[in-house]
Amino acid sequence: MTKVYAGLGSNLGNRKANLVRAITRIDACNDICVKGESGFLETKPVGGPPQPDYLNCAIVLDTEIEPHELLKEFKKIETELGRKPGVRWGPRIIDLDILLYGDRVINDHNLKIPHESMHKRIFVLEPLCEISPDIRHPVLRKNISELLEELK
Repeated sequence: MTKVYAGLGSNLGNRKANLVRAITRIDACNDICVKGESGFLETKPVGGPPQPDYLNCAIVLDTEIEPHELLKEFKKIETELGRKPGVRWGPRIIDLDILLYGDRVINDHNLKIPHESMHKRIFVLEPLCEISPDIRHPVLRKNISELLEELK
């Protein structure tokens, strides 16, 4: 099993219910077991058109699913929960991002792990720090609490 960290966000509809449904749906997948989740954090949108505030959280899961297959599963869940194609960084009912996948580094046109902007986003680092402050970013070689402190 590999330990994976994911970030979730929602700014349309019942944001909290959207996040809870997404976590429940992820945990129901074969070969995925959600092991922990952060509290919810309300944040202003970053980039994109004018839009409502987000509710964000982070989860930790164990899985045997390879990263690209996990990404496909996350996209499938987003669609099932009502996400529609739209403007880049625009409003969305649910957004699921793989932040870290063990200590793997992947950089291709479909998937970037660690998530390429995670170290620049409070809405990612604060929830992640809540559940696992000591995990290390495999490229920057700093733990999440250090990255959060630098960003603040």
